Amino acid sequence: MKQTSGLSGPGRLCVLFVSVEAVTPGEFKSRGAGIRIEYGFHPTCFGPCLLGLTHRGICWLSFVSVTGKRAALQELKSHWGGAAFAEQPDATGPVAVRIFSGLEGRQKSPLSLLLMGTNFQIKVWRALLEIPAGAVASYEAIGARIGAAKAARAIGSAVGQNAVAYLIPCHRVIRKSGALGGYRWGGERKRAMLAWEAARTQPAEARG
Repeated sequence: MKQTSGLSGPGRLCVLFVSVEAVTPGEFKSRGAGIRIEYGFHPTCFGPCLLGLTHRGICWLSFVSVTGKRAALQELKSHWGGAAFAEQPDATGPVAVRIFSGLEGRQKSPLSLLLMGTNFQIKVWRALLEIPAGAVASYEAIGARIGAAKAARAIGSAVGQNAVAYLIPCHRVIRKSGALGGYRWGGERKRAMLAWEAARTQPAEARG
């Protein structure tokens, strides 16, 4: 697994296939009032996920932990406290398939994300998109990228608040020492994701 001293430029695959929009200041203040979120639970190669969609893009992607689906849904509804919700797995299912088929290189068009966070959080989440698959970066490297080299603690907090798992790859952030550190959806899942990516990005001759 390659640790980056900095982050990649905008030509990377992860940047090409994800476009980001932030909610308006009014939507942020109201926690998404006036926004309708359709959601559904779906199987993935990393365990069951909860996916939330708006007409402006994906607003939520989490993995279901041992606390179960009810707790996962409550977390979504708490984050988007002012939004309206409708369970629509027929709508979210094709998007889930598209996200995780994209992991195999078949995704051909951008996925849109709608994010709700502070200006600082949005900066951090955008920086995460620049960590290429198969690599990792430290909190300090992310800080250097966004002009906040001494804000590792605040960056760690922003990384932990990422609400769109995998597409915004917070699992690629590790400690400066090389330790993996924590992960919102479980350390075992983080290790599995990093191993999966490393195996698919190493040269073909190394894979045998």
